[in-house]
Amino acid sequence: MRKFILFISILSGNFALVQAQPKFIPKFVRRMLFEKDSSRKASFFLLPVLSSAPETGLEVGASTLYSFFTDSSRITRVSNLFAYATFTTQGQQRASVSSSYWSPQNRYHYIASVGYVNFPFDYYGIGNNTRKSAEQRISEKRLRLNFNGEKRIGQNLYLGYLLGGYNFVYRIDNTGKPFEAQFNYNDRNGGSGIFAGPMVTFDSRDNNTYTHKGIIVNAYLNIMHGLFADNHYKGSFFNIEYAQFFRLQKRWVLGLNVQEQSLLGKEAPFYLLPELGNDEMMRGYYNGRYRDKNMIAGQTELRYRLSDRIGLAAFAGTGTVFKDSFSFNQLKPNYGGGLRYFFDTEKGLTMRVDYGVGQKPAGEARQQGFYLSLGEAF
Repeated sequence: MRKFILFISILSGNFALVQAQPKFIPKFVRRMLFEKDSSRKASFFLLPVLSSAPETGLEVGASTLYSFFTDSSRITRVSNLFAYATFTTQGQQRASVSSSYWSPQNRYHYIASVGYVNFPFDYYGIGNNTRKSAEQRISEKRLRLNFNGEKRIGQNLYLGYLLGGYNFVYRIDNTGKPFEAQFNYNDRNGGSGIFAGPMVTFDSRDNNTYTHKGIIVNAYLNIMHGLFADNHYKGSFFNIEYAQFFRLQKRWVLGLNVQEQSLLGKEAPFYLLPELGNDEMMRGYYNGRYRDKNMIAGQTELRYRLSDRIGLAAFAGTGTVFKDSFSFNQLKPNYGGGLRYFFDTEKGLTMRVDYGVGQKPAGEARQQGFYLSLGEAF
């Protein structure tokens, strides 16, 4: 398991000293972390990252978030540009750039992203009951591009489209693992493809970064077609997600979140299958430990605003993956908690530190994970 060491000035410094003697802190850092600004100006946040693992050596990099409004109206939601990049001493890289743009008065919403990965990951096979003993490290090179566009057609209703493409390249050694029988030739080598399809969103949230009340429901269908050596592949990917928020008291918010994903079609390359576990849903599970043609998961999170700058959260959820039929008996639990730091109180932008705990499979250690991210889980 990867062990992260994160050097963050706001966590290692003394808050009282910083606030009492702000002149000792560079103006850029003071503005980024400590100063309040109600003028709706653009803001910038930088998060350095340093990590180490046997398969990668030393990994260094940074993530940045630039947030802004497209007009001065209190109705218009905050837009952002997010970038992330790391590299290792063994020549591996991860990089991504994404943007969410809300036009004035929220008439249009655009999302664009491009990501590249040249990194190993642990693969366990397909299904909801994979074993740690089947673990195999696989080398992956992945390029993916996405673009979404939506237009508001009612007070809270948006219709739009999405399109994009992908290229996956793998190196999988013959080791006699049980899951190798699940691979066909194309699975072992990866593949390329394009996708496009319709999207619909209902969004009545009062804030799209730190929501106090409202509902968002988003659904889309990717119609997929392979390219080049993988041009025989045809399929589709369906996703629907619901989230609702309740303001219990001034400082208390309760959030509910449910997501379902399905890879449709006879063929199902392992690299396109829905996966259980990430820093947003089913925190505590290694991303990809469980994967299959269908995934369903839900969670609830109780959030408490301790002060303008500090917040706390506790969460619990459940989820599963399956091939053909859903079973309640196959649901896996997760729970945990975390700390929030509001580096932009006007926009509701947070740095999130979470620790999630999952299932303890028989004969294995309990699954768990530590996460540090910019922005809320949902």
